[in-house]
Amino acid sequence: MQLSIDTSTDTASLALTKDGTVYAELTWRCGQNHSIQLLPRLANLLNQTGLSPASLSGIIVAKGPGSYNGLRVGISTAKGLAFSLAIPIVGISTLEVAAYQYAATNLPICPIFQAGRGEIATAIYRTRYNCWQKIFSEQITTLETLCSEITTRTIFCGEITTLTGTRLIELLRQKALIASPAASLRRSSFLAELGEKQLKTGSYDNPAALSPLYLRRPHITRPKKSRNMGSQNDN
Repeated sequence: MQLSIDTSTDTASLALTKDGTVYAELTWRCGQNHSIQLLPRLANLLNQTGLSPASLSGIIVAKGPGSYNGLRVGISTAKGLAFSLAIPIVGISTLEVAAYQYAATNLPICPIFQAGRGEIATAIYRTRYNCWQKIFSEQITTLETLCSEITTRTIFCGEITTLTGTRLIELLRQKALIASPAASLRRSSFLAELGEKQLKTGSYDNPAALSPLYLRRPHITRPKKSRNMGSQNDN
């Protein structure tokens, strides 16, 4: 049984899967309460299925990009379980998870997350010759720059605001196929499908080295030095 964990953004999701079958899944809007809600939700999911942590044979975790706190909580929990249970762990790009549920369309798929400062986190994926591929790697860019590189009909998904959706239509017209909010809901069962493929081939991550994919360093405000400390340093 594999456990998939996604706490990349304000939407969190958990799934218990085995050999492609989803035994249980829970997706909810947690806001910034990842550290408070994740473990109780996980315990509830295990109880509902009559399983214990000892039943797990692999951990799959969304590694970002996303919020600093959300990713820290999800990846720390995943790594803790992998270490304590001595089971393999796999980290998957959150952008890839958002795109993967449209893999069967054979169209380019462009997930978008808001990155602040008027920028977005994005990438492009597509199924070609029955093979799931990354066309453009994860990056921070602007919506205008992204659209200048789109040349064909493309599915846009992820966490797209009303303003972003409107701007995509203005810039791309019929080339922009925008998924509805319900269809864009990021579910950990898709994370599980991607991760199980890697677990089966032995493409594990080193739990000690696995770290969040932020794309941009989190903004940290340094405390100002007091005048007294400054005068002491000058002496």
